[in-house]
Amino acid sequence: MSYSNSIIFGPIPSRRFGISLGVDLSPSSKQCNFDCLYCELERAKTVDSMTTYPTVEEVINAIKESFEKHSKIDVITVTANGEPTLYPKLDELITEINKIKDNAKTLILSNGSTIYDKNIFNTLLHFDTVKLSLDCVSEKCFKKLDRIHNGIDIEKIVESMITFSNTTKNQFVLEILFVKDLNDKEEEINLLYKAVKKINPSRVDIGTIDRPPAYEVKPVSFETLENIANIFEGINVNIAYKNRPKQTNSFSEEEVISMLKRRPLTLEDIENLFDESSKKILEKLVEKKLVLTIDSSGVIFYKIF
Repeated sequence: MSYSNSIIFGPIPSRRFGISLGVDLSPSSKQCNFDCLYCELERAKTVDSMTTYPTVEEVINAIKESFEKHSKIDVITVTANGEPTLYPKLDELITEINKIKDNAKTLILSNGSTIYDKNIFNTLLHFDTVKLSLDCVSEKCFKKLDRIHNGIDIEKIVESMITFSNTTKNQFVLEILFVKDLNDKEEEINLLYKAVKKINPSRVDIGTIDRPPAYEVKPVSFETLENIANIFEGINVNIAYKNRPKQTNSFSEEEVISMLKRRPLTLEDIENLFDESSKKILEKLVEKKLVLTIDSSGVIFYKIF
């Protein structure tokens, strides 16, 4: 079976990453060690390895063909119709991608389940950005929401994420997807916050269901996500929410500083929360270097250090 025509999806414009080239390591079927309630793919029995997959040569050739057609690719995003770290040749693949990527960056989107496998851990260190999921910290929530394959240990995942964050010299992003009446409860949110503080990633993306899920589950509201972001004090939190409400207000200099001390705000936060006078106050604080801007994998944050 030849996969060359189905491995690549894209290139597509991305607000965060410029032109992103998507690489699917499981184009023929879903192969995942999770069967998440909110998954946008079809329901499927969990597996702990891939049985059908493209060769490294096929993937590399497909990427080369895309570079020939599209010279301004900014990011090569490695993902799968399932879990990309189950791809058995991932280390060889990223080695070969790094040889041909030129100025493009590499990004992998993973559920984080294999991070405590030493070989996977070391392979992930070779990606420019690693984005892992962490929906629950309690074992009960983890099993219920992510519907995991037997033997996956959430405590080992968190411990290995902490070690990875301390080891990598590149960007490490966490993603948490909140589902109504599952991981949006106070106890689970507090456990997540404690874990995220210890992990200390470059950024945390929080969001909710925005596409038809595999199972009968519901999204949380934007207000819930905003409250969670405020609980995650001192962490670079990006709220990913389609059609988020625009509620501009006027803030004094003291209020702006107080907000930024509690948690960094993204450029999108500023656009949706600050009126024009408040934006000018923020600009002056940036000019005075009392507030700094940082780029965390394509997301701009305003932050007080």
